[in-house]
Amino acid sequence: MSDVDAHLLIVDDDERIRGLLQKFLIRNGFLVSAARDAAHARRLLAGLDFDLIVLDVMMPGEDGISLTRDLRQTITTPILLLTAKGETEDRISGLEVGADDYLSKPFEPKELLLRINAILRRMPALTPEDTAPKVLSLGPIRYDVDRGELWRDNELVRLTATENQLMKIFAARPGEAISRANLVEDLGRDHGQAQERAVDVQITRLRRKIEHDPKQPRYLQTVRGAGYMLAPD
Repeated sequence: MSDVDAHLLIVDDDERIRGLLQKFLIRNGFLVSAARDAAHARRLLAGLDFDLIVLDVMMPGEDGISLTRDLRQTITTPILLLTAKGETEDRISGLEVGADDYLSKPFEPKELLLRINAILRRMPALTPEDTAPKVLSLGPIRYDVDRGELWRDNELVRLTATENQLMKIFAARPGEAISRANLVEDLGRDHGQAQERAVDVQITRLRRKIEHDPKQPRYLQTVRGAGYMLAPD
């Protein structure tokens, strides 16, 4: 997907911010729709497909965390949360329920643009149908590396864009421990302890999807002092 082909959904109850973001992103080549609250966003999502959602956390009525949690039951569209500066719990909560990234308010529009483009680049590319897929077996789980698909028996398991990118990173280096710092770098994030903590949250969520017992992981293992390792069958 070319970044400028993407259709974005902006969800923010502040009409001024919503309008400014919409104009800025349109000037940068995106198709942009805007919603004033969670209910409005749901109506748009019911009729349109989006490539990424930019979602404010603090909204009247249903907040961004609750909306993200609910959307993750049915869609894998990347979600970028806008959080109040210093609200660490909002950021962690957002990642735990399935957000792909977050940006603290106030922010520079250019940084938002860079983060949006980084997320879209992490989305799996479509591969030709005649390409022989490479599949990793994790007990009852199969991960099709080429298609970026995770299957439990005959059921497709939904992955967020970040979870899929993590699976691709691990699948390229099976049996090899990858440090949290290297994972942050491979995901295209800024360096720092906060981002390493965010990786830990994403690993926890990914284990829930591939492990029989996420608290005692068999396939996505923690290697003390070295990082994380994918150990397929």
